[in-house]
Amino acid sequence: MFENTSLTYAQLNIRANQVAHHLVKLGVGPENIVALALPRSVEMVVALLAILKAGAAYLPLDLDYPAERLKYMLQDAQPIYLITILEMLQHLVHVTQNVSLLCLDDTGIANTLAGVSKANPTDQDRPRPFTPHSPAYVIYTSGSTGTPKGVVMSEGAIVNRLGWMQADYELNASDRVLQKTPVSFDVSVWEFFWPLIEGAGLVLAKSAGHKDPAYLADLIQTRGITTFHFVPSMLQSFLQNTVLASRCELRRVFCSGETLSSELQERFYAILDVPLHNQYGPTETGEVTSWKCHSKTELALIPLGRPIWNTQVYVLDGRLQPVPVGRGRGIVHRRQRAGARLSQPSRSNSRTLHC
Repeated sequence: MFENTSLTYAQLNIRANQVAHHLVKLGVGPENIVALALPRSVEMVVALLAILKAGAAYLPLDLDYPAERLKYMLQDAQPIYLITILEMLQHLVHVTQNVSLLCLDDTGIANTLAGVSKANPTDQDRPRPFTPHSPAYVIYTSGSTGTPKGVVMSEGAIVNRLGWMQADYELNASDRVLQKTPVSFDVSVWEFFWPLIEGAGLVLAKSAGHKDPAYLADLIQTRGITTFHFVPSMLQSFLQNTVLASRCELRRVFCSGETLSSELQERFYAILDVPLHNQYGPTETGEVTSWKCHSKTELALIPLGRPIWNTQVYVLDGRLQPVPVGRGRGIVHRRQRAGARLSQPSRSNSRTLHC
């Protein structure tokens, strides 16, 4: 659902299949990268699914980025195609000289897609076999070292993450997930695909809507949103500047991307009676730990949590050496301002990290 437009699962699947088959006929398949420059819309979701169905990885381009950054990303990643629409071409003219364009609303392309197979693509259609090791997406870091770095994530890693989320949080067909994170950030991955693989509703916020607390509060209530994500700073602004009516249908809220303070946790539970989950993970790995917050806690720092499925977390000291099991507290007492601290290990020898 996006503003006044909505698609059923059947409609979404058919449209994504047709674009995917067209991409395959163009030679797109596993180990290829397809860039994406689309405004927030149902077409964006169709294109994301189509790229993955073709077996390729998607490279999201945020047109709010400077032209030089976009040009660097395209030169560095070397996508085989760039999917866009005609109105976006004016924003891409200086960055796409060496990339083949596929405009979904071009008359010729639209006519071609209408005659393409509606069936799900298989490895018999794709130019190469698709495996869990095949790249699923490429997202560039913010460039804190001076140059943006492209991070490639495999299909298997994303499936592992989404499978873990479903096992822990049990999304179902009655849920509606708010997708508001820009597609160029990794949080958007689960916002898009978790609801779609579980039969839930996917609701897209408008462009820049993630910055408007009043708009988000209205969308949460009018669309019956049950699940959404905030970075802590935005959650704080949201709680300070909006009021959710009693008919709000929220079931779970996620935080990541910044330190979640105990003060913000307390304010959240003073206003909302729904579970709050603190998650952590750099772009290079996706989410790696999770912690269910508590309305009443004596912790001064909110834990980063325990590792998700098939993930190990190593706690290092100031010399980047592994901290011995059971000795984390003493070490961090001396280095509390510099790093993380560790709770007493559980019987399973798992470790709970605190921001």
